[in-house]
Amino acid sequence: MAGRKETALDLAKFVDKGVQVKLTGGRQVTGTLKGYDQLLNLVLDEAMEYEREQDDPLKLSGKTRQLGLIVCRGTAVMLVSPTDGTDEIANPFLADGA
Repeated sequence: MAGRKETALDLAKFVDKGVQVKLTGGRQVTGTLKGYDQLLNLVLDEAMEYEREQDDPLKLSGKTRQLGLIVCRGTAVMLVSPTDGTDEIANPFLADGA
């Protein structure tokens, strides 16, 4: 996106690719990044939200819901990462009994 102010995060390389977005409040969505602006507002297509456990809002339940085309407001975006090339691993800092 030529002519834009330089930002700490260059999202141009993620356009039309899968991204995972974590939002304030604990929501987590994945989808195809279709666009963005200097305020970090994101447009995601084929978005899917990962639902959280009722009794522990920090844990994902494994359930998902399809959202379709969405706009994530930039003030709510905490993390943007590509979905390709990332794997979830067990937390090595947790004790075996926890």
